[in-house]
Amino acid sequence: MITVHHLNNSRSQRILWLLEELGLEYEIKKYQRDPKTMLAPPELKAVHPLGKSPVITDDGTVVAESGAIVEYLVERYGNGRLVPAAGTPEKLKYTYFLHFAEGSAMSPLLMKLVFDRIENGPMPFFVKPVARGIARKVKEGFVNPNIQAQLDYLESELKARPWFAGSEFSAADIQMSFALEAAASRGGLGAQYPQLSGFLQRIHARPAYARALERGGKYDYAR
Repeated sequence: MITVHHLNNSRSQRILWLLEELGLEYEIKKYQRDPKTMLAPPELKAVHPLGKSPVITDDGTVVAESGAIVEYLVERYGNGRLVPAAGTPEKLKYTYFLHFAEGSAMSPLLMKLVFDRIENGPMPFFVKPVARGIARKVKEGFVNPNIQAQLDYLESELKARPWFAGSEFSAADIQMSFALEAAASRGGLGAQYPQLSGFLQRIHARPAYARALERGGKYDYAR
């Protein structure tokens, strides 16, 4: 039996979604973030040494990292579903976006989260102006331009086709979902990106996505 070690408001939500799309049976073991630090609880380290989510166990096999989990589940249980045929241009796009989601898309979004907290979080009054000034300059000079460049690029990609790998929905779209949901929540993805906004509307309308939300619990990015 597949067990998803599920952290609230995290990338593991898309693993639940993938399992629902594949129609697989699975169990969920839920973990809650520390309300102050927003970090995963130490109990996750009993599953994987890094103590992060997502991570799954499957008959004694432990698989961590979103992309690796997606590939494992599709290859072992997909029977050709949710992945383009080998050797096609669509498969190349699929592989690219499967890795782009975490390799490129999430980095500036994570930096924005960190510097937003520095800029807006509590701190001694005598360091506040300096810390907030540095945070603003980093965001204005590096973080925000990188996010905008990536959103512009992704918007242009979806002008050519409805899904990231081609005309058919695939696991690459599931993998890309968290970065775009995070961008819509805090990274500037708004009405100026109609293709990306349409993508989010389409994935949120999928029955398997709704079933994953029912099982996973509160997920702030599903807006």
